[in-house]
Amino acid sequence: MNRLGELERAIMEVLWQTDVSLTVREVSARLPERNLAHTTVMTVLDRLAKKGFARRQRDGRAWRYCPSATREAYVAELMLTALDQTGDRTAALTRFARSVSGVEAEALREALEQIGGGDDGTG
Repeated sequence: MNRLGELERAIMEVLWQTDVSLTVREVSARLPERNLAHTTVMTVLDRLAKKGFARRQRDGRAWRYCPSATREAYVAELMLTALDQTGDRTAALTRFARSVSGVEAEALREALEQIGGGDDGTG
């Protein structure tokens, strides 16, 4: 899994925040406090499409871009990649579980129960 650079992440955030595909100009206009050249944004969007992070489709002479997966799917892949880098997955998972908030721990518990890996209710 490729990690996103700073500008790539900012552009993906723009794409993730909308339900419609956007042109390069529309993405540029939505970037927070950035005064980037149109060609820079176009180049980054093209790279994101080639890397598989974004999908694009023709709209007349322009391209429209949308994310190929959700932000949550991207973050989950990053987490799995990080987990693959440890020699002891159980220790890493345990340390992670101990570091999350109570609300996050409950969300993990519920997710595990949905896939059949959670508490069986006996204790």
